[in-house]
Amino acid sequence: MNDELEYRAVLAVDIERSAGRGDRALLEIRARLTEMLEEAFEASGVDWSACLRHDLGDGLRVTTPAGTRKAALVHPLVPELALRLRTYNRGAGPLTRIRVRIALHAGDVHVSPDGTVAGSPLEVLARLLDAPPARAALAGAPETVPASLLLSGHFYDETVRHGHLGLFPEDFRKVGFTVKEHTADAWLQLPGRQPPAEAAPEPAEAQEEPACSETAGSKMVNKASGHGVVYATQHGTQHIRIERKH
Repeated sequence: MNDELEYRAVLAVDIERSAGRGDRALLEIRARLTEMLEEAFEASGVDWSACLRHDLGDGLRVTTPAGTRKAALVHPLVPELALRLRTYNRGAGPLTRIRVRIALHAGDVHVSPDGTVAGSPLEVLARLLDAPPARAALAGAPETVPASLLLSGHFYDETVRHGHLGLFPEDFRKVGFTVKEHTADAWLQLPGRQPPAEAAPEPAEAQEEPACSETAGSKMVNKASGHGVVYATQHGTQHIRIERKH
């Protein structure tokens, strides 16, 4: 057995609610997801053909080539994939619509000559993919949000928190989770989620119309009970004259 370890970034995707759609729909969405992943990898400058890919049934695990720039797997890869998923979903029916959970981790793994990958980083990746916070966030998001992204603490600390070009630490929130024997903190994002619309400004209060004309020297004359006459000038001065009968 080869005891050589190689530091690799690993990514996994899992299709939300894939069960119960039937074989034809599952084969279709698996094929479309693989196509969109390949396009997103290539758009990010990561050689898809050099990646080691492993079928997860309703998703894929991808081990990237040694030396892959990890930042590229967050940006632009994830936005590229989210854009393709959202565009595809516009024309897809309920059985072929695709929303996915994405998990990212990195660490030392064993890579065999036949392309088999093994090691504890893959166990961590599997737990991230199954983490309840990522499931709940995607389930509770609008249908237009095509993915949730969960980064291991290691991946976030090494890559995202520095705020390199295209990476915004404030877009992630820290979550804790336990899956089987694994308890850890991770960093969650909903790629493609639109910020909430700003509240419309309150309408300005209507200003009270002046009681009299703005024309200089104008006055308003009203009759008052008691045989009086009220004169009001534009400046608000009132003159009351009482007319007495003799």
